[in-house]
Amino acid sequence: MFSASTIDTLTQLSYLGAAALFILGLKRMSSPVTAVSGVRWAGVGMVLATVVTLAFMGASTLNLTLVIGAIAVGGSIAWISGKRVAMTDMPQMIALYNGMGGGAAAAIAAVQLYRGSEHSITHLTIALIGGFIGSVSFSGSLIAFAKLQGLITKSVRFGGQKFVNLAILLITVGLGFLVISGMEPGLPSVSLFFGFSLLLGVAMTLPIGGADMPVVISLYNALTGLAVGFEGFVLDNAAMIIAGTVVGAAGTLLTQLMAKAMNRSLSNVLFSNFGETSSAAGGSVTGSQKAIEASDAGVMMAYSQKIIIVPGYGLAVAQAQHKVWELAQLLIDHGVKVRFAIHPVAGRMPGHMNVLLAEAGVPYDLISDLDEINAEFETADVALIIGANDVVNPDARANKGSPIYGMPILNADKAKNVIVIKRGQGQGFSGIDNALFVLEQTRMLYGDAQAAVSQLIQAVKAAG
Repeated sequence: MFSASTIDTLTQLSYLGAAALFILGLKRMSSPVTAVSGVRWAGVGMVLATVVTLAFMGASTLNLTLVIGAIAVGGSIAWISGKRVAMTDMPQMIALYNGMGGGAAAAIAAVQLYRGSEHSITHLTIALIGGFIGSVSFSGSLIAFAKLQGLITKSVRFGGQKFVNLAILLITVGLGFLVISGMEPGLPSVSLFFGFSLLLGVAMTLPIGGADMPVVISLYNALTGLAVGFEGFVLDNAAMIIAGTVVGAAGTLLTQLMAKAMNRSLSNVLFSNFGETSSAAGGSVTGSQKAIEASDAGVMMAYSQKIIIVPGYGLAVAQAQHKVWELAQLLIDHGVKVRFAIHPVAGRMPGHMNVLLAEAGVPYDLISDLDEINAEFETADVALIIGANDVVNPDARANKGSPIYGMPILNADKAKNVIVIKRGQGQGFSGIDNALFVLEQTRMLYGDAQAAVSQLIQAVKAAG
């Protein structure tokens, strides 16, 4: 019905349209107000690219049936799991799905490399690089998923670990050279290349502590995008090239933002003591924690003029976001000015707290990031900390022996009063003592975050 040149033109125009939708969607995702529509725009772009590829790829009926069947099965699994996943499990789901993208890119590279002699050295080199990056992202993301899911509970560290990782990298590079040079073509060398690439992703990620997970997820997101972009060149697919490049660039910028928020350079994250900040105690904190009853805390909050709420991973674990918004609304009705303060690395993934508060219906104009809100803590009557730890630890400013020294934090310690909702007196997920908890103006409200906030709601009502 259409000539080959017409089909090619229609295909490229469709890919261009899909790429434009990807870029516009990503742009709209930069704001909470337009993020939902941004996801839909990007989704339409993906549907367009997929339909055009299936319509014009000239595949046999059998191949087309297999492709459509795979899409149906994968789409169904993703739809069901996406509907059922709890917000507390969202970081590991993102890590898992991100890894699938890297694995898909690596699979494309594997097909090209196993064919070997059918392609030029340039073609094989691009496939090799994309396959390497995709494999590292795939296996590294799976380890990140296992850590976040609690399947791996300890970070694996040993003497000479960096040299072991370097040796794995050098072996992988050597095998890649043998593959593209044709000196050792065929199944064994290609299989070993992918085997060592996967091993490198595992070896890189095993030492990482939970406090570094936001950076890790961002990094592997960038690597997946880069791998997809390389394989787009291999397949001469404009949509993959543009989408992969955009995702890779966005992921890299986000990784830099996360690293800066933890006072770590990108080179430090990639090459130096990756993840070790969460393993050091950084010295002991002197002083004792002082408890407070919910009834007393509620009265204090009810008669405050300004309260800043700082959510952390403990809020996510307790699924307390709806109760926190109920508390905030009650305080606002009492004439209290309420703001929410979000640190870039609060939670277990970039934007984790923003997602939770958005789910609860908190208006965007009440939510501020670190740079916007920090100056306001000095005028706050109460800083209410719910499950946050490192991001409010004043040792980051004052204690040079602390592993988080120099990390930008929320200045909760400068508020007139600090109330911390915490399950117990132990250390947080990162294993670092928090000097905020023993300050004179700090009081600890022990218990599950949802139950504690419920008690605060009743106390505020009783005080009003």
